Amino acid sequence: MSVGVVMLVHTALERAAQVARHWSDSGCPVVIHVDKRVSRSGYASFVAALDDLPDILFSERHRCEWGTWSLVAASQTASALMLARFAQVQHVYLASGSCLPLRPVSELIDYLSGRPRTDFIESATIEDVPWTTGGLDAERFTLRFPLSWKRHRRAFDAYVALQRKLRIKRRMPEGLVPHLGSQWWCLTRQTLTAILEDPDREIYDRYFSRVWIPDESYYQTLVRLYSDHIESRSLTLSKFDFEGKPHVFYDDHLQLLRRSDCFVARKIWPHAHRLYDSFLAPGQTLMHDAEPNPGKIDRIFSKAVERRTKGRPGLYMQSRFPRWGHEQVKTCAPYSVFEGFSDLFENFDLWLSQVVNARVHGHLFAPGDVQFHGGGAVFTGALSHSGDIRDYNAKAFLTSLIWNTRGERQCFQFSPRDNQEVTWLMAEDPNAQISVITGTWALALFRSKGNFDQIRKEAARLQRIENDHMQALQSPHARARVRVWSMADFIESPMEPLQSVLDEIGPRATQRISEAPKMVDLNGFGRFLQNLKNQGMHPYSVGDYPMTGEAFEPRQLRRRAYVVKS
Repeated sequence: MSVGVVMLVHTALERAAQVARHWSDSGCPVVIHVDKRVSRSGYASFVAALDDLPDILFSERHRCEWGTWSLVAASQTASALMLARFAQVQHVYLASGSCLPLRPVSELIDYLSGRPRTDFIESATIEDVPWTTGGLDAERFTLRFPLSWKRHRRAFDAYVALQRKLRIKRRMPEGLVPHLGSQWWCLTRQTLTAILEDPDREIYDRYFSRVWIPDESYYQTLVRLYSDHIESRSLTLSKFDFEGKPHVFYDDHLQLLRRSDCFVARKIWPHAHRLYDSFLAPGQTLMHDAEPNPGKIDRIFSKAVERRTKGRPGLYMQSRFPRWGHEQVKTCAPYSVFEGFSDLFENFDLWLSQVVNARVHGHLFAPGDVQFHGGGAVFTGALSHSGDIRDYNAKAFLTSLIWNTRGERQCFQFSPRDNQEVTWLMAEDPNAQISVITGTWALALFRSKGNFDQIRKEAARLQRIENDHMQALQSPHARARVRVWSMADFIESPMEPLQSVLDEIGPRATQRISEAPKMVDLNGFGRFLQNLKNQGMHPYSVGDYPMTGEAFEPRQLRRRAYVVKS
């Protein structure tokens, strides 16, 4: 038994000649179709390079174009020549000029010899095909496509829209059920002969000549009429990206291709010298009965598609800036935001850095300069403390900070006085842990000595900003972990909420804290709030704070009883 190879060639003629010679030297006759768009001189040189091999023939040439009938016509012409000139051929393998045998050809011959009645071709009904990307499913069979999608895209789309509007539908030839699949097949002599010599072939050819991408449906449909045994899979490893474009294999894919156990792979980069030298070299390691298994490397391709479409979480760069709403995670690592804590507690950032295993910053988005940990002018990743540079793109500043320090948790303070551009970024980021004490913005105004009318206006402005911020954090679209306390509720019992926040940050805070950081002096704060109310500004975000002249006394932490079992 012998295997005949039909090659469709349109570029990289030197590589195609090298592969064709390899097929021939391994005992496989070859019929080559060369695209008519290849120059006469290039075609002549190609033929001359293989002139010494009597079992390599060249078929009549067609001008081929993607998605058109010309590709089917080319394979028909070459296949007919193969069947007519090489009677010993029992399987015909369709390949392209960019295909490369991955295993010794003798193994392919033995494999097909053991399956003399089996046709290897992807053939699935249109309802069961999940891989049509950016194209047409059922409509490719019911509409007419006389125009090239690549050369006349606007006219193509307009003609499709017109047919839809006029509700034009073509009828499938009687007895045919449309199927789709990869264009790279391996058919038995009996099946291929039956397709090419079918008395209704003229009807079928006329119909499929106006089908969109007929090379993925012509043989895939007609094989169902004649085949005794169909293996609905291709023996050629051919992977596609999320846009439906074929993956190109390079030299660094050598081990990946070997692990696939496939007989042939496409699409090989013509300058991948290492691949051609390795797989076309004599004396390759025999794999004997290994079944082709492209599933071994499917996970790697899935990861590649995910990396291509989503990138790496938190990495924003000019070569692949994510589409709005497309990325699932805004940053690359967890971080903690404390809102209101630095207003309520003295030196809160210093206290926090002592009890958690994290880098604690001040107000990164404060008016003026950035308050990095330690007060430095430059932080990891060459981030400047300049407020003007930060505010040019505050979102990118935050994502860069988290990316540059991945492996070390970052904590920073935030308040209504800070740049609010990052509000929605943090709210929609599942990596964000946001703890909020509302109303503490009033403490700085309480300690100020300015005109009370101006203080009232500033209080109203800050409360509006905080209210908008809280609406974002409590939105149905928010994915951050958010904890919110009013100032009045928090200072009544500060230990419990502090402990819950610290437990979530890291393992260093496994022991319960014995005392809270020192709280600012609140004497007279109640009267200040009452004065704001008297002036017509209601500080509702502070909570139910007593409006008496006495200082607010925080309730001591009540220890919970527990049982020790012996």
